[in-house]
Amino acid sequence: MAMPLRQSIKVATYLAEQRIRRRDKFPLIVELEPLFACNLKCEGCGKIQHPAGVLKQRMPVAQAVGAVLESGAPMVSIAGGEPLMHPQIDEIVRQLVARRKYVFLCTNALLMRKKMDRFRPSPYFAFAVHIDGLRERHDESVAKEGVFDEAVEAIKEAKRRGFRVTTNSTFFNTDTPQTVIEVLNFLNDDLKVDEMMISPAYAYEKAPDQEHFLGVEQTRELFRKAFAGGNRRKWRLNHSPLFLDFLEGRVDFPCTAWAIPNYSLFGWQRPCYLMSDGYVPTYRELIEETDWDKYGRGKDPRCANCMAHCGYEPTAVLATMGSLKESLRAMRETVSGNRE
Repeated sequence: MAMPLRQSIKVATYLAEQRIRRRDKFPLIVELEPLFACNLKCEGCGKIQHPAGVLKQRMPVAQAVGAVLESGAPMVSIAGGEPLMHPQIDEIVRQLVARRKYVFLCTNALLMRKKMDRFRPSPYFAFAVHIDGLRERHDESVAKEGVFDEAVEAIKEAKRRGFRVTTNSTFFNTDTPQTVIEVLNFLNDDLKVDEMMISPAYAYEKAPDQEHFLGVEQTRELFRKAFAGGNRRKWRLNHSPLFLDFLEGRVDFPCTAWAIPNYSLFGWQRPCYLMSDGYVPTYRELIEETDWDKYGRGKDPRCANCMAHCGYEPTAVLATMGSLKESLRAMRETVSGNRE
């Protein structure tokens, strides 16, 4: 796990405070979607399926920042759509960073070099670039040629300017352990990004392509083989060790989607950004009025093949905090990652 030490300490302190206050549900990171519009039409995403009137909307800065502050979460992942299409995205980031929130701006990187001057390097800010494979595979997944090459150049430029750069890679049932290894080796060794996040493709109900999502056993086999031979220890993966164990099938966890809530133009989404069972205007209503016990694998058929980080990474983090052995293990990997 390659999370910076400062960030690790802040998150650990935050979790300890929640335990002292005896809170059983709280946010770890908010997924903020200040718009749904995008400049790509990826087959595995359904955000641009919204009506034209919705796609034209942009969340006001005060509303975006206010939602994060209301939740109290120490981290924010800004997605969409493509957030760099938001005319005030730099101001949203600036205000969140000023409040010492760790901000990850998720982007396909097509506008990244053009908009980079509007941002400033900070230990509280990172560009999170979506890379689903090497050139041919990535461009196929986003349905446009040249996107991979532009993303690579944007990452290099951001690194040159002193920005932290992370990546997010989604893998489908058309992937093999070798394709996973190839892209993560490239990101880790060639581009030298700061951290990498990996996601098994989840059955997002609005996505045009419904044939290539991974099942649970497919996910476990894929990552078990990809992680073999010491790869897992070599890569700077932005995940807790227990979540990586979960992807391999070494452990299993219940879903804790309440810890990574989604806030969009419609409000706080129930129960997570992959399923839409309604929206509420406040985080408190989301927590108190949602029947969380009815979601998760074995409870809701829509959750049957889900192993997404938004549901299971926070469970792994909480399990880590509740075990001295796992806490020491995570600490060792964090320190090791910061020395590299």
